[in-house]
Amino acid sequence: MIFKTDLNYRKQSLLKLLLTVENKEAEIIQALHDDFKKPAFEAVATETSFIVSELKYTIKNLNLWAKPQRVLPSFLNFPSADYLYPEPYGKILIIAPWNYPYQLVFAPLIAAVAAGNQVVVKPSELTPNTSKVIAEIIQATFEENHVQCVLGGIDVSQNLLSQRWDYIFFTGSVTVGKIVAKAAAVHLTPVTLELGGKNPCIVEATANLKLAAKRIVWGKFLNAGQTCIAPDYLLVDQNIKPKLIEYLKEEITLAYGENPQKSPDYPRIINEKNWRRQISLLENQVVLLGGKTSADDFYVSPTLLDEPSLDSLVMQEEIFGPILPILGYKTEADLERIITRYEKPLSLYLFSQNKKFVEKILAQYSFGGGCVNDTLIHFANKRLPFGGVGHSGIGAYHGKRSFELFSHQKAIVKKANWLDITIRYAPYKGKLGTLKKLLKWFS
Repeated sequence: MIFKTDLNYRKQSLLKLLLTVENKEAEIIQALHDDFKKPAFEAVATETSFIVSELKYTIKNLNLWAKPQRVLPSFLNFPSADYLYPEPYGKILIIAPWNYPYQLVFAPLIAAVAAGNQVVVKPSELTPNTSKVIAEIIQATFEENHVQCVLGGIDVSQNLLSQRWDYIFFTGSVTVGKIVAKAAAVHLTPVTLELGGKNPCIVEATANLKLAAKRIVWGKFLNAGQTCIAPDYLLVDQNIKPKLIEYLKEEITLAYGENPQKSPDYPRIINEKNWRRQISLLENQVVLLGGKTSADDFYVSPTLLDEPSLDSLVMQEEIFGPILPILGYKTEADLERIITRYEKPLSLYLFSQNKKFVEKILAQYSFGGGCVNDTLIHFANKRLPFGGVGHSGIGAYHGKRSFELFSHQKAIVKKANWLDITIRYAPYKGKLGTLKKLLKWFS
């Protein structure tokens, strides 16, 4: 297979993909709007520009990444030269979600192609317009035996998972992630699972409250909250909570107007099932702002909730929508009690100017990644790995790590013939003392 061994072929495929996605940008933006009213600005900022950047970065660095990497040899193997040879895993399955349906197809696909793999992509059936354009892009770019796009629903995903793959990359919910992991285990197939969780956002007393409110509103209500790394709930120092709530209300109005339903910048919930789930999360809650819904276009307004019970539905599972619970805390023990009742989250956010407090929180809690004094932006740096820990995911990618993710690092020792140290060969009589000295010196 030429794409496995020919580096130039891989680069030409990625260059062709770059040209195609740039030509199709307007269609992708329109498709995202048609699927769930994603604004053009968000489509470019979080989907199309990300993919163009990832393509250019990969094409620029592919020769270097694919080159065998020399590593320091073991002295006991002297004389030798030791290397890591990246090789493709083989047949890759990528199952993508609906919330960022374009970006989360092509980001892993770019890396899988760069690494020399054969790929099958399954876009989400919940975004049919976007998935249709994705299929057109793939068909126009790749040979059929190199990359295929398979459209369809749950039955198609189940059929794909019943087959044997060399690697599976899945982005979605924890529940489905477990199904994928179970299917992969049958053949001992390695997996990357990009999942989610209840991402805490701590606002400590020294935080710049007005700026914190602006950044929290942006991170929470981007894509109508349908973001796996969105702040799921706020933990706010009790003394500053009233003031922060005022600022949050102001920032929501500044962003989306008095009636967000009329704002061109506010997306919709993806479908009726997810919309009804959001409504169920609002039951018996104290609403500080929002709480308005419409079945006509699956609208749920940006909503702030005050002190929901930890036993309520909204605090039991990942919200994945535009609902933001606000909980006050008095002590660090309160923080620990709440954060540790959940599985390790995909992200954690912390607003504070107290460096000692910041470092303590970062050291104390396990999570995939996060930000201090902002939200979401760690995702944008291709030099930072993106991925979860525990129930929030397995494996990480972006930038060079994406190429490494889809490559098996084959370890090779090239031994010279000009010298052969004989101590390793039998018979061993009289050699044990020398061996122990060598091991001690060079350990």
